[in-house]
Amino acid sequence: MNIHELLNHGTIMLPLDVDTREDAIRQMAASLERSGSITHLDAYIEAVLRREQQSSTGIGFGVAIPHGKSAGVSKASLAFARFNKSIDWDSLDGSPATMAFMIAVPEANVGNEHLQILVALSRKLIHEDFRQQLTDAQTPDEIIEILAKNI
Repeated sequence: MNIHELLNHGTIMLPLDVDTREDAIRQMAASLERSGSITHLDAYIEAVLRREQQSSTGIGFGVAIPHGKSAGVSKASLAFARFNKSIDWDSLDGSPATMAFMIAVPEANVGNEHLQILVALSRKLIHEDFRQQLTDAQTPDEIIEILAKNI
């Protein structure tokens, strides 16, 4: 799976200026809607927020991976944001989130596509050098290149 192909320039926000987890989710989802990956924004946001209520998607290390399956998603896609300031994401390690990857997958997709994406990202995000590359990147092209080389 080529994770970098799920991103596009319009779904990469460097930086994203938000104050809360919900604001981040809404703005990242809106970028996916603008890209054509989401056809029903409210349904997708509801799915992501419902998932957040089950347990936080803040995986630690300053990273969150909000995700949702919804009929409002037309194709599997990914958004990336590096936040202007840290956000309380109720992360497993107690650290605030400084960046997030958002995964959107059509509800009709059978199988575990979202889990494959989640696992591929998580395996790399535990490495400090990979997170530092994402922190240092200045352009969407750099983010895509980092993912293409590493995942």
